Amino acid sequence: MFDRRQFIASSVATTVAATAAHSKASAADANKPVKVGVMGLSRGMSLATDLAKMDGVEVKYICDVDSTRLASGAEKLGKIAGTSPEAITDFRKILDDKEVDALVCAAPNHWHGPATIMACKAGKHVYVEKPASHNAQEGEWMIEAAEKYNRVVQVGTQRRSAPEMIQAMEKLQSGAIGKVFLSRGYYVNQRGSIGKVEPSAPPENLDYALWEGPAPHREYKSNVVPYNWHWNWHWGGGELANNGVHTLDICRWGMGVDYPTRTTISGGRYCYDDDQITPDTQVVAFEFGDGSQITWQGTSCNKHNVNPFVSFYGTEGSMEVDSNGGFKLFNRANKMVEEVKGTNNGQLAHLTNFVDAVRSGDASTLNQPIAEGHCSTMMCHLGVIAYRTGQDVVSDPTNGHIQGPQEQKAMWGREYNPAWEADVSM
Repeated sequence: MFDRRQFIASSVATTVAATAAHSKASAADANKPVKVGVMGLSRGMSLATDLAKMDGVEVKYICDVDSTRLASGAEKLGKIAGTSPEAITDFRKILDDKEVDALVCAAPNHWHGPATIMACKAGKHVYVEKPASHNAQEGEWMIEAAEKYNRVVQVGTQRRSAPEMIQAMEKLQSGAIGKVFLSRGYYVNQRGSIGKVEPSAPPENLDYALWEGPAPHREYKSNVVPYNWHWNWHWGGGELANNGVHTLDICRWGMGVDYPTRTTISGGRYCYDDDQITPDTQVVAFEFGDGSQITWQGTSCNKHNVNPFVSFYGTEGSMEVDSNGGFKLFNRANKMVEEVKGTNNGQLAHLTNFVDAVRSGDASTLNQPIAEGHCSTMMCHLGVIAYRTGQDVVSDPTNGHIQGPQEQKAMWGREYNPAWEADVSM
């Protein structure tokens, strides 16, 4: 695991270089584009668009199991890049193409670990969206795959590359508010009910078997695909893994901690009686070995919000951080002594950082390598396990491994579709 002060210092330098007309490495090798394939065109469409606009990058493939979305994505990217990428349904064609340098995985959570592992085995670098994995075992396999096959694997918690966010974290680590003992993250939304439906045949435009991939088969339900899989443990991790991971990553980064020693959660499904399984309202607390704490509060069915994106509390003051990295610094008397406006959430800089690392083959230059992204994602996994078992999770602060009952340990990994198991495991 990286030393936090060294990591932040290197992140600042990397981001400055990344935002300056790409980088010297890119300029030197501009005639040999980095070729990528993008898997999953919901979130992935934004990533593909930014990549297509970059000098020295070619989006050679776009991939989606929904043929309607795939056609629309190809048309949009064709207008941006001047030439249309090849539109495919099965991402394994990307892995088979020796010209492709990297896979961008923005498919649902149950694909994040498997696609990353398969890509590393095929010699591809990977940009994988958050959360890094569907379960803890996959996260450890992803780290193993990146190391074994010497691949660059960046996790898409893009605020790690936002300039003002890096500045805020640097201030915390330099003691601007003294010893930081507490950090809080928040998320609010006004999500509606997903209703109740019976299983049915999937629509003709959807390759549902490939959408399921390594996950054990469940009958198709129209209120699951394309988005509401988030609210079922079989494919997703609820709001905690969906949006909580963004703020938890910042909390952990600013406090300089790794894995918690205890995870406590409360909450439930309060607003609707429907097919959603995961909670719509929850509070989770993580205790760390140095006596510090991180909390996250999510309210998915009520948008009232009086809290910042993330807040930090120290012995000499406090800090509030917004979603674009802007921050307010307060002294011990709660007087604001500094304010910096955030300019962006870091996505373009994060992708550029990844592309430059692919060019150099040097994973140490990544702002959010898989080992670091796994550490933040583990907080989501531990919170989910605490919620599902109704018990606090006691874990090893060196690796997050559960030290509690077998019921909790059994949730460390998952079962797979036998047809995919060998491909997706290490």
